[in-house]
Amino acid sequence: MNRSATKPQTIAVLSVSAGAGHVRAAQALQAAAEGYQGVNLIHIDVMDLVPKLFRKIYAETYIDIVERHPAFWGYLYTLTDREKADAPMGRLRAAIERLNTRQLDRVLRAIAPDQVICTHFLPAQLLSRELAKGTFQRPVWVQVTDFDVHALWIQPHLAGYFAASDEVAWRMIERGIPRSAIHVTGIPIMPVFGESQSRIRCAAELGVDPSTTTLLMMSGGAGVGGIERLAERLLGLDLDFQLIALAGRNDALLEQLRMIAARYPDRLYPMGFTRTIERVMAVADLAITKPGGLTTSECLAVGLPMLVISPIPGQEERNADYLLENGAALKACDEGALTYRVNRLLSEPGLLDRLRDNAHRLGKPGAARAVLDIVLAEGGTQLAT
Repeated sequence: MNRSATKPQTIAVLSVSAGAGHVRAAQALQAAAEGYQGVNLIHIDVMDLVPKLFRKIYAETYIDIVERHPAFWGYLYTLTDREKADAPMGRLRAAIERLNTRQLDRVLRAIAPDQVICTHFLPAQLLSRELAKGTFQRPVWVQVTDFDVHALWIQPHLAGYFAASDEVAWRMIERGIPRSAIHVTGIPIMPVFGESQSRIRCAAELGVDPSTTTLLMMSGGAGVGGIERLAERLLGLDLDFQLIALAGRNDALLEQLRMIAARYPDRLYPMGFTRTIERVMAVADLAITKPGGLTTSECLAVGLPMLVISPIPGQEERNADYLLENGAALKACDEGALTYRVNRLLSEPGLLDRLRDNAHRLGKPGAARAVLDIVLAEGGTQLAT
């Protein structure tokens, strides 16, 4: 059923492709907007509008640090969270960002959006400064994409904030955001995660047995091991399960997994990149994954319990804390802990059932629609100071 907006509106959603989650949240809002009449939602990845060198430093270096030097990233995360807004390094960073994002100003003038939603803190920072100067006068909203809030997300003059949980909202208030400007919606994910999927039909598509306990492995990582090593360790357990291992776009990893699968027929099912992960999740009883904000939200939306591994210091550690505290996941710190916890979960069905029930309770499959409902209904006329 189409939803009607009070008046036709153009909404610009600004993401940054530093990691996949910010872009996926924007794409989820774009998909949800198709269910509204009179709404033109335009998704812009700010990294498409900046010089190549800036993109390499800002986005690619971030990914490299996170993957190769997670401890250093954790240090930077904490340092920037505690940094004062007018600190010299902060002012220098702001000047460099302004210099390299001038094309965004031109694009926004051409689009002339009625409202803006930011799924990354960079465009929120840029537009906050423009709002302060009066050179941009449209309401700007911020969607935080983790179960955490960092100082870089908190900017003055914005219309409102969308939080993943009540705790994140509380911490926003502690940082000076008016309660009236904060909305607990969850993190936007594709509308398809709110649709019921048939385990039997999805299993047939994947060529797996729907009656067998199924583990879905979506990542390995530093300190725990690569996905191929983890798969082999798990398959060595004397337990009755099948394992779907996702290699994404890594062709070399996919080939390694296929070689392992040849030694474990009807137990290991390697997969490359998929655009229908919700159908893979419909077959799974447990996801073994890094706790990114979007992946976590997708699993919760379909009631899929998690065994989290290799959380990035900072935002992913906070995501893991949220899952553990709310009983929707267990955490493995190394390969031995991973095999121990899988053995325990599959040997104690009641424990897995409790994790599943808690995941269902926490899930917010309608987050994208909730965000759009608020933006369209409130119109962003009241700005937060």
